[in-house]
Amino acid sequence: MPSAEPSSRRGADLLLTAGVFAALIAALLPLMRVVRPTGWLLGTLVIVAVVLATGYVARRFRLPALAVSLIEVVVWVAFVTVVFLRDSAFLLVIPTVETFRELPEILTAAGEEIALGVAPLTPSAPLSMLIVGATGLLAVVIDHVVLTARMPLLAGVGLIAVSLIPAIAVPAEIDVVAFVLLAAAILFLIRTDTRTREEAGSAEATRATTSSAAASSTSGVSASGVSATAIGIGAIAVVVALVATPLLPQPAIRPGAGDLGPGPGIDATLQLGDDLRRPREVEVLQMRSDAPTPPYLRATTLTEFTGAVWEPDSGRSYPLDSAEALASLPVDPEIQVAEYSTTVEIRNLNSSWLPVSYPATGIEGLDGVWGAFPYNRTVEARQGGTQGQDYEVVSSVPRPTLEQIRARSAGGEGVRADTLGLPVDLPPIVGELAAEVTAGAASDYDALLALQSWFRGADFRYSLEAPVEEGFDGSGAEAVARFLEVREGYCVHYASAFALMARTLGMPSRIVVGYLPGTSTGDAVDFQTVYSVMSGQLHAWPEIYFEGVGWIPFEPTNGLGQPTRFSPEASAPGETADGTDAAPEASAPADVPDAVDPDTGEPLTPDAGTAAPDDGVDALPAVTVVLAVLVVLAIPLLVRDLRRRQQLSAARAGDAAAAWAVVQDTAIDLGIPSPISESPRALGARLITEAGAPADAMGVLIRAIERASYAPGGRHGFGQGEATAAAAREVRAELLAAAQPARRLLALVVPRSLIIRPGSLYAGAGRGASRPAG
Repeated sequence: MPSAEPSSRRGADLLLTAGVFAALIAALLPLMRVVRPTGWLLGTLVIVAVVLATGYVARRFRLPALAVSLIEVVVWVAFVTVVFLRDSAFLLVIPTVETFRELPEILTAAGEEIALGVAPLTPSAPLSMLIVGATGLLAVVIDHVVLTARMPLLAGVGLIAVSLIPAIAVPAEIDVVAFVLLAAAILFLIRTDTRTREEAGSAEATRATTSSAAASSTSGVSASGVSATAIGIGAIAVVVALVATPLLPQPAIRPGAGDLGPGPGIDATLQLGDDLRRPREVEVLQMRSDAPTPPYLRATTLTEFTGAVWEPDSGRSYPLDSAEALASLPVDPEIQVAEYSTTVEIRNLNSSWLPVSYPATGIEGLDGVWGAFPYNRTVEARQGGTQGQDYEVVSSVPRPTLEQIRARSAGGEGVRADTLGLPVDLPPIVGELAAEVTAGAASDYDALLALQSWFRGADFRYSLEAPVEEGFDGSGAEAVARFLEVREGYCVHYASAFALMARTLGMPSRIVVGYLPGTSTGDAVDFQTVYSVMSGQLHAWPEIYFEGVGWIPFEPTNGLGQPTRFSPEASAPGETADGTDAAPEASAPADVPDAVDPDTGEPLTPDAGTAAPDDGVDALPAVTVVLAVLVVLAIPLLVRDLRRRQQLSAARAGDAAAAWAVVQDTAIDLGIPSPISESPRALGARLITEAGAPADAMGVLIRAIERASYAPGGRHGFGQGEATAAAAREVRAELLAAAQPARRLLALVVPRSLIIRPGSLYAGAGRGASRPAG
């Protein structure tokens, strides 16, 4: 049977256990924005509950702290084994040698999935095991820190760090709900632990022993003082998270070789606004080509439209080296096909989708295992990723004459039904404007040219901010309708509107996500100009299917690239009648604006898609970072100063324990051991002889705390509040003055007493000191 223990202590342990459970779950909520909540979520809830319940029951039997943690670890191992590794385990629960041999492969697979996947991930079994196992181990650690070491604030720091990992991996807006829940759980832990200490301190004081003085002083400030400190910490955390954090620039990844680690990814859901609005860009790749104009590089295509989102294409992929992967396209014999070669060197791109020119018929130089989708000519990693790849793409581009493309209809037998799908509640403005703009067009191609010219005309304006200000920032039907009314937006709005308007005219359409050709670096390799593509040049554009020709890209986005146009038969292939290069593959250099701002008459330069890198140095991000770092560094100092003021205020009011707590906290900050087994008189004598504390002031404090400890009922009040408060200030000042400068600075900037409480296990182990036995 468990040993008898006070019901109040059991109740406190139960409350702390519940608080730890809530805090752990709140810390993991942001992870659901990075990893889709599948079976791992239930596994996480169960393993956390089982580990914490095991710890609670073990403490009821008054087992040593080490034994409690070991039992929790055993339960953790058994749970992970039976859920994920039971096939190689003995009796489904006990790991065997074979089980341990499997672990490196599982962890490697999970690591590759994290490094190469695109959020939100659909977790595999290895990744689910990594999440559940890591969470269970975290539960063991947090349970020990909160219920054994009694340092809930330290546990809070760890939980906050865990909750920040998803935001660091995939930058996104602050998850306010998760943050508030986590803050509330941490403050609950701090308050519950403090109340338990106060009750224990009062009970010990009534025994009138020397050791009771130390226990009494552990309670520190009154309940109101501790609550005020906790509220202050919470308020500062809210300010930093909600106000200061958004002001910081997004982390920039240094361009370089492919082994630098994760880089920017490719969002295949048309949520490109946040990527394009990032304050800093990085170079994702360099390319060169023997094509007349540098090609766009496609990553993936989106065909099915649900009314709210465009869904990425799905289907069967074939090994890249197979005959079915990138076979020749079915093009009518009379259509000329030109073959071009494009070399791509990935600098900083972490994606499973490979940027390729269209339509690719061969790829050489890739590392890893890759598969191709013949229908849309996209290439996806089966094993590996884009980071560090250097490869060559061969493309066979149909180049019909103007007469040939006009003679063909958009559509035919080579398209799927979802290329014509429209939602039943499509806003009328989409079809009405499509019919109005294309009225009088002699062919499908002429109708599409009319749409392209209309979008690129003076009525529309490229903007990354106007859509956000007006409350739409996506590609759904309502967003498209709003875009057609406001006539300001970026590539996602132009591409989605063009594709939907083409479908209302009976033309198959889809959207491509990839990269613009970038800007010239001024260098050349094998007489081919090298182009640099930045992360802000992630782009979306529409394609329309023509029978006997294939998918033809168009460029409706105002101010980007060069519009698609074909030359008449009288001109040489690839040239217009006036001798300039044509762009049937919509692949002209992206640094040539062809639209003007209707308000100013100045050439329109897109905000992120085409601008060359800014050579100027912007000092604002650096200054912001410095100020933010200074603010963060000042937080512990401010919190510690607030707590000391509360202690001194309580001391002036007659609380001897508060005055003595000033001395204990200062000793802890300076790394001086302050074990619970040491009486105030013994600690004071040691501080006088070893740390330079003034003897007279220390004597005042020792007499005050001993008088209060022996007072009837354990009261701390006495009649020399001002003198004792002054003595506490003097002792603190002399201790700081006697310390080495580096140690004194560290005590002020990073006060250990914020996380190490007087009388706790860790308070007895100062700098260079060993922990007391037991």
